[in-house]
Amino acid sequence: MLEEVERWLRNRSWSVADRPMHHILAAKQRTGQSVSVVLPALNEEETVGDIVAIIAHDLVHQVPLVDEIVVVDSGSTDRTAEVAAAAGARVVHRDDVLPRIPAVPGKGEVLWRSLLVTSGDIVCFIDADLKEFSSDFVSGIVGPLLTDPGVDLVKAMYDRPLGGAAGQGGRVTELMARPLLNMHWPQLAGFVQPLGGEYAARRSLLEQLPFPVGYGVELGMLVDALHLVGLDALAQVDVGVRKHRHQDGQALGRMSAAIYRTAQLRLARGHMVRPSLTQFERGEDGFEPRTYSVDTEERPPMVEIAEYATRKVA
Repeated sequence: MLEEVERWLRNRSWSVADRPMHHILAAKQRTGQSVSVVLPALNEEETVGDIVAIIAHDLVHQVPLVDEIVVVDSGSTDRTAEVAAAAGARVVHRDDVLPRIPAVPGKGEVLWRSLLVTSGDIVCFIDADLKEFSSDFVSGIVGPLLTDPGVDLVKAMYDRPLGGAAGQGGRVTELMARPLLNMHWPQLAGFVQPLGGEYAARRSLLEQLPFPVGYGVELGMLVDALHLVGLDALAQVDVGVRKHRHQDGQALGRMSAAIYRTAQLRLARGHMVRPSLTQFERGEDGFEPRTYSVDTEERPPMVEIAEYATRKVA
């Protein structure tokens, strides 16, 4: 590990307990910064309501940390939107945001569009499939942005159990993302959960970043933020344990391909053929190939979108 990263781990890795709530609230009042929480959601009716309700109870009603909770529905076919609204979120449908640019499927697409329908100086992203959720996930990663003006982006770090085994979650992180970062961007080797979906950042940073439309968004954002603001402007906070719905091996393969492609584009910005990934499933006549296109599209920095400059947030 680079000496720079060892120093970063000492100075930019914290625990949620390091910043008591009254310190965070005092910093918010002193700086006048507002906080938006965004949950990208696709068919998450079983979990999204509890997450929204906990954030609303703990961080809106009990203490005034969060100014708005926005769920961006990515085309759900279940009751995600209704459940989220009933729990206290403002629900926005992906296709209603910036309609002149047709939406494409993908998590990064939803996060990018969320900048147009939120107003916070700090934007906090929380995945909508978390179980046994704690509001520490929000206060923990928002806290450093309010108390330390030198920090621009904060990732949550946590244990990720799988099937009752501690630390066995995050398979794509360990098999794909961590090797890529250590080999090509060793300054980022200190991030415990580089692909984690819980992170917060200043709007002034997010609006300058391109957004890969799919699963590569977290890795792409981390790499681009490193180049834009430097390692010392990035941080991570230990918020405990993250429990969520795990995907099967083939879905993880497609996720890995998208993440690799995101890294590839950042290593060489040349003109490349559109990649695809072939996987195999056993059928009646043996193994049958299934070929999937790999996410390659990226949305430009939001500051380049005319509607962003003139947006009116409800």
